[in-house]
Amino acid sequence: MATTLLRKTVLTAAGIAATTAGIAGPAIAAHATPTTGTTPVVADRKGSHGERELDVRYEAQPNFYFCGPAAARNALSVQGKNIDVHAMAREMGTTEAGTNSINDITPVLNKETGASNAYKSVEISTPKADDKQTDALRADVVKTVDAGRAVVANIAGTATDTDGTTHSFEGGHYISVIGYRDDGHTVTIADSANPNTATYRMNIDNLADWIATRGYSTS
Repeated sequence: MATTLLRKTVLTAAGIAATTAGIAGPAIAAHATPTTGTTPVVADRKGSHGERELDVRYEAQPNFYFCGPAAARNALSVQGKNIDVHAMAREMGTTEAGTNSINDITPVLNKETGASNAYKSVEISTPKADDKQTDALRADVVKTVDAGRAVVANIAGTATDTDGTTHSFEGGHYISVIGYRDDGHTVTIADSANPNTATYRMNIDNLADWIATRGYSTS
C-alpha cells in the first residue's frame, strides 16, 4: 500500500531520531522488558453478549526494537503457532530502527497463517480517526477475532485504557488485539513491551486514534 505520509520516529531507548515514509514508519517500544518462555495470559472464551477473547501464548519482546515481530508472534500464538521472534524479525526486515510499516507484517501473517488472503493492511491516514474509520476498525476486530485470529496494529502516541492507565509510545509501537467485548466497543490488547502489563482493555475510539496516521493488519 503506497503512502506519502511521513512520520518522525523517536528511538527512545537508543536516544536517536529518524524520519521515514510508510503507513507506520519504524515502530519502537520504549520500555521493552526481556523475558523467557511463554505465558498463557488469556483463555479462549466466547460469551453470549458480544464478546470473545482468544488464548494468547504471550511473550515479551527481547529488546527495544522487536515490537513488530513480537506483536506478530503473539498474534499468531492464538492460532496455536509458536514461531521464534528472531525468525519473524528476519522475515520483516526488522533492524534497530524498528519494523518499517504494517505492510511488512501483513505478508508474514499471511504466510504463517497459510492463506495468502487471511490478512490485509488497513490504513487510518488521518491525524485522528473519524466515526467511519472507527466503525470499520470495530467491525474488523470482531470479524478477525471471531475467525480465531488476532489483529496487529501499529500505534503511536499516548492512549488510556479502561482502568485509566496511560500507555505512551511517542516513537511508535506494535500491539496485538486479541479480543473484544460489548460488540467490539471495548477491545483486549496484548502488549509485548512489558510483561507486567501484558494485557489491558481499551475503548475502540481510543484505539482508533492511537492507530491514526498508521495502520493495522486484519482479516
